[in-house]
Amino acid sequence: MNPQELKNIMGSGLLSFPLTDFDSNGDFHKEGYVKRLEWLAPYGATALFAAGGTGEFFSLTGEEYPGIIKTAVDTCHGVVPIIAGTGGPTRFAIQCAQEAEKVGAHGILLLPHYLTEACQEGIAAHIEAVCKSVKFGVIVYNRASSRLKPDTLAGLAERNPNLVGFKDGVGDIEAVVAIYQKLGDRLAYLGGLPTAEVYAAAYKALGTPVYSSAVFNFIPRTAMDFYHAVANDDLPTQHRFLKDFFMPYLDLRNRRQGYAVSIVKAGAKIVGRDAGPVRTPLADLTTSEMDTLKVLIDKLGPQGL
Repeated sequence: MNPQELKNIMGSGLLSFPLTDFDSNGDFHKEGYVKRLEWLAPYGATALFAAGGTGEFFSLTGEEYPGIIKTAVDTCHGVVPIIAGTGGPTRFAIQCAQEAEKVGAHGILLLPHYLTEACQEGIAAHIEAVCKSVKFGVIVYNRASSRLKPDTLAGLAERNPNLVGFKDGVGDIEAVVAIYQKLGDRLAYLGGLPTAEVYAAAYKALGTPVYSSAVFNFIPRTAMDFYHAVANDDLPTQHRFLKDFFMPYLDLRNRRQGYAVSIVKAGAKIVGRDAGPVRTPLADLTTSEMDTLKVLIDKLGPQGL
């Protein structure tokens, strides 16, 4: 897949981040991961981000990363494209990006460099080094310590033809508008705030009509129904799902930092698709929180195709 094809995919439908399966010892559980991908692939997501944020990229080692991406590529071959999560220090990000390209991923999502603050020139140099290390498409994730200004992003896009996507995880509306007005259709745009459904209609109005869904991991039918409601400007359906599920879900998710990932693993366990525990420094939901989440999920009804 060339970078332009990746760009087209980004703008064509719902995307999602599969969980990464771990066993009771916290080690990668390949068999469980294969079954998860086989279950999710037919539901209609236009691409899956392997080892992304919800897939706990930040907790993976360099040794296990290539195997996780290869498993995703091999399992979903011919069914749904795989975009690999990449990030961390520049040299580690390059290593991951090149491994992902080697095993057949269709592109990468470049997550933040983590921890240290950096100026625009430094962030740009980091992103450009990763772009130039591979031939396939790159999507940059605007979040945390890696926040791009319009002129910085425009310069990167001019110098790196394979930079084809911008995913926003900040929620600064003014910045998103400025970036869209600056670059127009040079990039594909993706909403990427945690529980992106809550912001989907607003982002669509800003020129960012698609987003990535974490809840797709445990309520894939509902996730697709909500996406179609946004695409069709079906406000009554959107408001019903927001009131009955997403807003109570947010209340639960916001109880502790890091629960944006933990609650998704909890949801998968509740629906019989257990992905194992989260790795530290994240913490799993408590028993009472699991019970509360189960009530919300049960109200949505069956999730089969």
